[in-house]
Amino acid sequence: MRKLLAYLKPYWKLVVLAPLLMIVEVIVDLLQPTLLAKIVDVGIAGQDLTLVMRTGLFMIGIALIGMLGGMGCTVAASIASQSFGTDLRSDLFKKIQSFSYADLETFKISTLITRLTNDIAQVQMLVLMSLRIMVRAPLLGVGGIIMAISINARLAMILLASVPALLLILFFVIQKSFPLFTMVQQKLDRVNAVMRENLSGIRLIKVFNRSTYEKKRFSITNSELMNNTIKAFKLVISIMPVMMLIMNLSLVAVIWFGGIQVSGGTMKVGEIMAFINYFMQILFSLMMVSAIFIFITRANASAERIHEVLSIVPQIQDPSQPDQAPLNKGMVEFEKITFQYGEDGNEPALKDISFAAQPGEIVAILGRTGSGKSTLMNLIPRLYDVNQGRVKVDGRDVRTFDFTTLRSSIGMVPQDTVLFSGTIKENIKWGNTRATDQDVIAAAKIAQADQFISQFPEGYDTSISQGGTNLSGGQKQRVAIARAIIKKPLILILDDSTSAVDLATEKKILSALKETLVDTTIFIVAQRISTVLDADCILLLDNGRIVGQGNHSQLMKNNSIYQEIYQSQLGEGVTIYD
Repeated sequence: MRKLLAYLKPYWKLVVLAPLLMIVEVIVDLLQPTLLAKIVDVGIAGQDLTLVMRTGLFMIGIALIGMLGGMGCTVAASIASQSFGTDLRSDLFKKIQSFSYADLETFKISTLITRLTNDIAQVQMLVLMSLRIMVRAPLLGVGGIIMAISINARLAMILLASVPALLLILFFVIQKSFPLFTMVQQKLDRVNAVMRENLSGIRLIKVFNRSTYEKKRFSITNSELMNNTIKAFKLVISIMPVMMLIMNLSLVAVIWFGGIQVSGGTMKVGEIMAFINYFMQILFSLMMVSAIFIFITRANASAERIHEVLSIVPQIQDPSQPDQAPLNKGMVEFEKITFQYGEDGNEPALKDISFAAQPGEIVAILGRTGSGKSTLMNLIPRLYDVNQGRVKVDGRDVRTFDFTTLRSSIGMVPQDTVLFSGTIKENIKWGNTRATDQDVIAAAKIAQADQFISQFPEGYDTSISQGGTNLSGGQKQRVAIARAIIKKPLILILDDSTSAVDLATEKKILSALKETLVDTTIFIVAQRISTVLDADCILLLDNGRIVGQGNHSQLMKNNSIYQEIYQSQLGEGVTIYD
């Protein structure tokens, strides 16, 4: 938690002001029992109504001052804690945005969501409580002890037995509850993961009639969260009666021995009333401290999880002295590339890959599932870094560029089409916020999306639901292609991005790309051989290696694997296009 306190520095004035205002409230609370004792022992005992009225009005006046101090403390603490949470959440989000693909594989989406929401809320609440209760409780406790001793030092000896016992119990609870609350947050991650999967796949669940199974799966996960939460709080709850017993026994002892002293004439009734009030304040402050320390245990688990993300050093970063010279050609070269995921013991996903793509060429990558096609394309925008060899754009190693310079020249349509909530126009302009409406329409026409968009009642202002569920798979892909085209990139990567489009529309898209993006180097990852027939160069991948390279005619003449794929997909009598 201490590692996150730096986020309070910009709000140090509020952090200082809140305790000062709380001190005002505590002083008022500590004065009240003494004033009450004066009313009983002097005013009532001496039948001095004037003193009773004057002291009573004074108590009301300082009570109002104490109320203003408490309210001011609450306002200052709330602003500081909310600002702290906002800044922390913003930095955590920025940190996640800086992650490479490899870093994102370390943390599941569900746990990142939990850390951005629930974990930060826990830490934020701790800051609020610390600026109020963690200031109030110790001051009230220490002040109460001083005032109690000043009234009767012998009677205050009871504190020597009760306070250490309460502190010992508190230490035991903190030590035992930390790992339990860490497990609670992990189970909350799992609940979020199952819930997210179900909400995103609700249509599939209904089609396969798996609602009963998913309800059971969620119920099990939810029950695990409940059981772990109960287990964590059971320890806390079981200790509370023990603490209350110690407090009540201490109170009985105060009343017993205090009564004896009153009977013996060594104490007055008002003094015993004030002493009991101070004693209750002391014990109540210990109860507040125990409650907040238990909360600290849970918040500390959340803080550790937040810091775990913030402390990650992204595996791929901008170079210290980046090459910021703009790209102007779009030539791509792979020089003896080897790449593997994860640890050194894993089998390389790509092995000894070498080829070059000239500006304006269409390069197709063909191969079976798992052959390394998408991995190969992810190396161009430096979503991953190679283990051996070099990826060069315009003759320069991609690792020498800063991300902005490199990726601003690359348009990419990934395998999994992702659209954002908003309108179709906003989704297309997401690729280039400075684009005009005419640019949007032009990009949509190239992607063969203009026709179906124009059929909507609201046209390009049609709202897209979360995940684009109100569009078909082919429509989503065409909007995503338009989004990449409007960027006017030097390099365009289409990673199996026409798989949901019919063959006739696919041919129109590829023809339009070839006619309009004449200077753009286009990479097309495909499963269907019909997609790659007109490519300038076809790379045939198998098990991470290039097993064939050339255009369609060349590969049909000298590559048996390509011939086999062609015959299996487009044998005699097969009509490719309408």
